[in-house]
Amino acid sequence: MKVLIACEFSGIVRDAFIERGHDAMSCDILPTESPGPHYQGDVMDIINDGWDLMIAHPPCTHLAVSGARWFKDKQVEQREAVHFFMHLVNAPIEKIAIENPICIMSTLYRKPDQIIQPWQHGHGETKSTCLWLKNLPNLEPTNIVEGRETKIHKMPPGPDRWKKRSITYQGIADCMAATWE
Repeated sequence: MKVLIACEFSGIVRDAFIERGHDAMSCDILPTESPGPHYQGDVMDIINDGWDLMIAHPPCTHLAVSGARWFKDKQVEQREAVHFFMHLVNAPIEKIAIENPICIMSTLYRKPDQIIQPWQHGHGETKSTCLWLKNLPNLEPTNIVEGRETKIHKMPPGPDRWKKRSITYQGIADCMAATWE
């Protein structure tokens, strides 16, 4: 299967699909942090290249409800973020998963099909992650673990905080690859 992992610089989800024998490529405006097939640039440049599945992680900075107190000051940026999210939703790809935290798209678009947590997939942290799915089944928990640390929420400020917060947990990536092949 030809798989596009949109808005991913880490290569974690891409590599999970490659390990299962798929032709997967990540795409981000940033370079990849892990060697492998990666398009550095705008995903819209390659979105029509005949993908069977797209898993997209659009930037959440202007969408996540955790930043709601700043919404009034970034209306233009928010409109652009919503527009980008909807371009991904409406891509000409048969199977699509859009991943984002709890965000305004639940109101502006529709409720997510599913909300998952890292602790359902082998990681002892909490991070509510919404999935909007097109022609894909929900993910089932693969390794429920004890511990409900809020590491992501409590991460200290720093220049790379946004990058660290956006990386997909390995257990979730592995579940995506096993479930959506």
